Amino acid sequence: MSFDSQSDTHLSEALPEDFSALVKQSIPKHVAIIMDGNGRWAQAQGKPRVVGHKAGVKAVRRAVSTARTLGVESLTLFAFSSENWRRPDKEVSLLMELFFTVLQRELKLLTKNGVRLNIIGDISRFSARLQKQIAVAEEKTAKNSDLVLNVAANYGGRWDIMQATQKLAVKVEAGEMSSEQFTEEALNEQLCMHNQSEVDLMIRTGGDCRISNFVLWQAAYAELVFTDTLWPDFDEDAFKDAVVKFASRQRRFGLTGTQIDTIRAL
Repeated sequence: MSFDSQSDTHLSEALPEDFSALVKQSIPKHVAIIMDGNGRWAQAQGKPRVVGHKAGVKAVRRAVSTARTLGVESLTLFAFSSENWRRPDKEVSLLMELFFTVLQRELKLLTKNGVRLNIIGDISRFSARLQKQIAVAEEKTAKNSDLVLNVAANYGGRWDIMQATQKLAVKVEAGEMSSEQFTEEALNEQLCMHNQSEVDLMIRTGGDCRISNFVLWQAAYAELVFTDTLWPDFDEDAFKDAVVKFASRQRRFGLTGTQIDTIRAL
C-alpha cells in the first residue's frame, strides 16, 4: 500500500493536531516506573528489607536527575500501592516513616532542580502528620517547572478510574450534567494527572512482567519495558537504555505500519 501526496495531506488532516509529533518523538514526555525489587535486593545481601527501601531512595534521586537531563516532562513513580497495606505491619510502618523523612529531606533538592512534587492516590488513610508534610512539600514546590514528579502513594489504577466515575455520577445525580455528557473526555478530566500528557513509557524493574494496577487509563498506549534490574541498582544507564528501546519502537495508535511510516516522512 502506498500514499501519494494528496493521501499524505488527507491523513495528516484526519489526525489530532499533535499526533505527528507524538509518533515522531524519541524522548518520552511522560515516564512511569514501577520500582520493584527493594526487598529482594536487601535479602540478597542478608540485610533487612528496609535497607533495600532506603537504597531505593537513592535510585529515585538518580531517576529524577536522569529524567530532568533527558527532557522528560513528567515522571511518575509507584511508591506504595493500595495493595501494599497487606504487607507486614512493621514494614508498612517503616515505609510510612521513610516516606515522611524523604519528603522533609528532599525538599531543598527538588526546589533547587526545578522539580514540582505531586502526590497521587488516596492519602486519607495516611496519618495526619504525613498528610500535613505532603501538603507542605507540594506547596513549596508548586512553582517549579522543569519536571513534574508524580509519586503514587496508596494508589491503584482501578481506584483512580472509580473515583473519577463517582465524581461524575454525583454531578449527574445533582443535575449538573446529563448522562450524554458523561464522556471519555469528561472522565479523563477527573483522573489523577489529568493536566499532564498520557504515559509514553512504562518501566518495571525487578524482573516481573505485569503492570500491577498502575496508571491503567493513562498508560493505554504506553510502551512497556521490563528489566531484571532490581530498583536500587537502576541507574542512569538503565534509564537511558529504556528510553533507547522506546525510541526504537514504532507506535501505531491503531494505524498501520505503512501509515506511521508516512507520518514520519511528513
